Amino acid sequence: MLPFSSAQLSQTTSHLTPLLRSFSHPSPPPPNLLRRKLPLRVRSLDAAQPYDYEAQLRSNFRKSSSLKIAILGFGNFGQFLAKTFVSQGHTILAHSRSDYSSVASELRVDFYDDPHDLCEQHPDVVLLSTSILSTERVLRSIPFQRLKRSTLFVDVLSVKEFPRDLLLKCLPPEFDILCTHPMFGPESGKHSWAGLSFVYDRVRIGGGESRVDRCEKFLDIFAREGCRMVEMSCAEHDRYAAGSQFVTHTVGRVLEKFGLESSPINTKGYETLLDLVENTSGDSFDLYYGLFLYNDSAMEQLKRLDMAFKSIQNELFGHLHRIYRKQLLGDAEGARDLGTTRSVVQKLLSNGAPPNAEPPSDPDSAT
Repeated sequence: MLPFSSAQLSQTTSHLTPLLRSFSHPSPPPPNLLRRKLPLRVRSLDAAQPYDYEAQLRSNFRKSSSLKIAILGFGNFGQFLAKTFVSQGHTILAHSRSDYSSVASELRVDFYDDPHDLCEQHPDVVLLSTSILSTERVLRSIPFQRLKRSTLFVDVLSVKEFPRDLLLKCLPPEFDILCTHPMFGPESGKHSWAGLSFVYDRVRIGGGESRVDRCEKFLDIFAREGCRMVEMSCAEHDRYAAGSQFVTHTVGRVLEKFGLESSPINTKGYETLLDLVENTSGDSFDLYYGLFLYNDSAMEQLKRLDMAFKSIQNELFGHLHRIYRKQLLGDAEGARDLGTTRSVVQKLLSNGAPPNAEPPSDPDSAT
């Protein structure tokens, strides 16, 4: 038996019919509402926030690949590196003997006056960006007890055997060591690092997966910028650097002392020499002296430069002498003297030459 009588059901349906008709044929909005463009208003936040999985994944990846890097020595070169580190999403801390707090703030870097306060932040990486001559003093002033026992130490000095031996001697055995040399500086790398050489040597990296991964993350900073990654021992680096970097700085400083100046008729070769003077003169003498003092091959290269200059000088004056001798003694004896002189010059220039290999270039340096 139905719960409602037919009369009651008919009465209820008659009341519902206008309501159903209004839903199926909604009445048009008022004319004034059509003319106005009402702003969209969110009445409920819970209903208006879709979950952005892509943004969340990017955020998680950025956090997993980022490092907390402490830069000791926040001078010109340290600031130069910090800009790229920050742009890649790494957290940067800095300490220096001079107050660079205002510069650090502009670069979004946390600056610490006291190295104890910096070390208590437990950075993943401690980067030594000091001058060669002050490296030992800075290293011995670090409160190692405030750092994590597996902290990675990295140097960016222009010589490699000296910091390698110093780090092995001073650091606790639990700490990791990565010796590196960016073969560029604020001048040659101010527009891009693409194609510029980055030399590194994994001196001591712990066997744990997290420690190996941390080292690779740091190296990836330079690989992502397009650097030419060159892995070689510290001894190899110093041998090649003495034949390229030290010679480059020496020639640049000699030309600076010579007083090289631009002229209205500069050739491309002369412009190259002017650029060399500009790049090398911007570095301190302490850097140049450090390249000489802490690279065992530098003295040999300096002697070879001196021999090469004297041989060219002797060849020029000897040529004049041969012309006069040829006029006085005839062609036969003059030709014999010419052949003897050339063999002596060739012997001087080839003495102690480095092996035929492609050394990493170094347009300029800052440490």
